Amino acid sequence: MSYTVCEVPSYDRRTRAQVVSLLAREELTLDAHLDYTCVVLDENDQVIATGSCFASSLRCFAVAKEHQGEGLLNTVVSHLISVQAARGNFHLFLYTKPKSARFFADLGFYEIARLDGTLVFMENRRSGFETFCKRLAGTRREGTAAAIVMNANPFTLGHRYLVERAAGEYDTVHLFVLSEDASLFPADVRYRLVREGVKDLPNVVLHPTEDYLISAATFPCYFLRGGDAAIRANARLDLTLFTQIAAALGVTARYVGDEPTSVVTGLYNEIMVQEMPKAGIRCVVVPRLEKDGHVVSASTVRQAIHDGDMESARAMLPPSTWAYLTSPEAADVLDAIRVSDEVIHY
Repeated sequence: MSYTVCEVPSYDRRTRAQVVSLLAREELTLDAHLDYTCVVLDENDQVIATGSCFASSLRCFAVAKEHQGEGLLNTVVSHLISVQAARGNFHLFLYTKPKSARFFADLGFYEIARLDGTLVFMENRRSGFETFCKRLAGTRREGTAAAIVMNANPFTLGHRYLVERAAGEYDTVHLFVLSEDASLFPADVRYRLVREGVKDLPNVVLHPTEDYLISAATFPCYFLRGGDAAIRANARLDLTLFTQIAAALGVTARYVGDEPTSVVTGLYNEIMVQEMPKAGIRCVVVPRLEKDGHVVSASTVRQAIHDGDMESARAMLPPSTWAYLTSPEAADVLDAIRVSDEVIHY
């Protein structure tokens, strides 16, 4: 029997409907966060296997029952790996059901985390996550330790307030800055502004999150709109990885600012409060810093810039962030914020 492997363009509703139907037969749904979908077609142009990508992750695999055992999963994965290689993505992540994990292990993927017996998260590096954790363990210090994970888009006085609170209560604070370059402020700029904003706090250790915390692989809903169910699933996976990172660092508390506006961050905080104590980690929710009766946050700073109210933005920023914003380097970022329709994080 001859097979054809091809991409499913967004306008091909007929083929996409077959993909949705095939996934449903495997008790799966077509993920809302996809940037490439492929299918295997039989000689009658019927979909008999499928798989998809989003950023550096592979997901939404299914093979028709009558064609299982014919090597079609291998065909789909090989095709997607070639697509990712053409994009320059060689460190890949994969979502699958527990019953399928062994098949992907045979194709060169290694388990990182398992969630509620419903999901297995894998990568194509034998010890990628383990190496990441070992590298972090090398920064471990004596005494108590807490962690903070922030996007800092950009770094504000509110972020500084949160870090100071944790640094005053724990011997060491491991501060993670999102590495995902999907924000209005570029990743390298955000990391630099955080570093400059906390450089006077000797017990703060700065880390990039790389691909293992709130990334397009672990938490796509942070960057793109998704329903509550998807956000909650993303959050639980991300927190499962965080508990392993916390163990490597001896972290026993995670500090977060309360979230009055962002749906995604609010749900993430809610799940964190529920799940972290189960792993022996305190979740400390700190009320947001306020200035003149207004909450200080990156969203409110971006809104002020968008509205042309630079004085209001300045009042919410440490000198290092303000210095960047008034430099020629920030011109493109400021322009992007001023024309953006979405300066408030969903």
